[in-house]
Amino acid sequence: MSAGEERWQRVNLALACFALDPAALGGIWLRARVGPVRDRVQDALYTALQGLNLRRIHPGIGDDALFGGVDLSATLAEGRVVRTTGLLGDPAVLVMPMAERVKPGLAARLAAALDARKGLSLIALDEGAEPEERLPSALADRLAIHFDLAEQGLTFSPELALDRDALAEARALLPRVTLPDGAIAELAEVAARLGIESLRAPLQALAVARASAALSGEDCVESADLLLAVELVLVPRATRFPEMQDDAPEPEPEQDQPDPPPEAEDRPEPEEDEDRMDLPPAEMLLEAAKAMLPPDLLARLAAGRAVRSSPSASGSGAAKKGNHRGRPLPSRAGRPGGDARVDLVATLRAAAPWQPMRRKLAGQHDRLHIRMSDIRLRQFEETSDRAIIFVVDASGSAALARLGEAKGAVELLLGEAYARRDHVALVAFRGDGAEVLLPPTRSLVQTKRRLSQLPGGGGTPLAAGLKVALELALLAQGKGMTPSVALLTDGRANVDLAGQANRAQAGEDASAMARAIRARGWPAIVIDTGIRPTRGLDALARDMGAPYLPLPRADARSLSAAVDASLTPA
Repeated sequence: MSAGEERWQRVNLALACFALDPAALGGIWLRARVGPVRDRVQDALYTALQGLNLRRIHPGIGDDALFGGVDLSATLAEGRVVRTTGLLGDPAVLVMPMAERVKPGLAARLAAALDARKGLSLIALDEGAEPEERLPSALADRLAIHFDLAEQGLTFSPELALDRDALAEARALLPRVTLPDGAIAELAEVAARLGIESLRAPLQALAVARASAALSGEDCVESADLLLAVELVLVPRATRFPEMQDDAPEPEPEQDQPDPPPEAEDRPEPEEDEDRMDLPPAEMLLEAAKAMLPPDLLARLAAGRAVRSSPSASGSGAAKKGNHRGRPLPSRAGRPGGDARVDLVATLRAAAPWQPMRRKLAGQHDRLHIRMSDIRLRQFEETSDRAIIFVVDASGSAALARLGEAKGAVELLLGEAYARRDHVALVAFRGDGAEVLLPPTRSLVQTKRRLSQLPGGGGTPLAAGLKVALELALLAQGKGMTPSVALLTDGRANVDLAGQANRAQAGEDASAMARAIRARGWPAIVIDTGIRPTRGLDALARDMGAPYLPLPRADARSLSAAVDASLTPA
């Protein structure tokens, strides 16, 4: 049997376990792009969950729809506050497509609702194409079953067969299924040695094991049920390969023992209870888990940690609030005027509870009384593109080497710009001034053409380079981008803004430009590419409000990693 066929059989079993008691399992995290494979999983789920309250929700759903709010028309008609029941008010199975787009605030509210144990469960359909596009961990931790079907082919994905009559019988048997002694401890030990820190995972594994036993018609969890629970719940959450314990205590040396009494020699040994279930110890469960782990687990985990820990993992610039376009945000109280747009529905909703009192005080019962405190203004969140401005020292004998490193770093960043919407610009300073070698662009061809030939040598007009970078960043910000500045140099400033060789004035000018960049609140980094740390660059980094990173003999890849990890949109 191929790996695809085995994976599909596990999907069938997982869906059956979930259908028995969705609330106990919390939900399913299904990571798969839209297509026939995912459609077959959804069809099987809808068939198995017939009779339950299935509700489809959007990843940008508002609090009023989730928790309930004021029914505006009924409130105005009846003269009293009439509230609606939100989706979370009744037991339901929530189905969320595009779950990778859930904001942290909504993820936290849904996680709290799942923790409340009010008969809610969630089927998260994750359509993320990149590693950083994934379900928030707050929700993933509360969903027992995780599946990644990105590599599942249609050839090995026939229609899933879920017998509704068998599911009904298993659902009736489920409350009578018992757990053997030691099962909880074994699953907890397996989870700990797989590097799973969440305490929910062993409990979810127990729920899956009980459901598996019910599907088999058994009233007690057996070895196969525990193995299935390890595969469905614990293995997808593993963060390390388990190490087998070899620290068993050595047997003590034999000592002379008195001869046993004669009657003890002839005493028959007690017979073992043949009906007692011989559960596999934790070591056997761990061996099974190791066999199920993918061979490239460590590489996947390293990539995932890099994505999660990178401050710029979102791949976007700053989130800006406005009242014209972007992702809708909850309306806020405010005064109309200028470009502000009034949210009429939210304004009426805020005014509705006060209408009986205001009508009575005003003696007018046929009018709607709106006060300034009721006004609500629209808000939208717009994410800008990010512009990384490299300020490269082209002075001195090592200019060509530094520019080669910068070129490689720029090319590496541009290779990811299409997916992350980054723009890259390049400013070179040498002699008595600085110039914009490359304005913000995503074009790799244009970058190579501009970087192909650039003369080096001369003094170090660091202040001029920072001034040009400041001006370029202002232009980028005016176009709606979020600028970031990366300074690469291995020397101290020795040419001032006037183009004169004056080391003292050059240092003051460079500090002034650095403070001007800091005042704008832009992310920045100072990379020292000298063979040894350069005196004074750390002070310049403090003036700029940027981290100082000495990188002797830096290559293009290390420069790209340093910039990507340090330039965080404000």
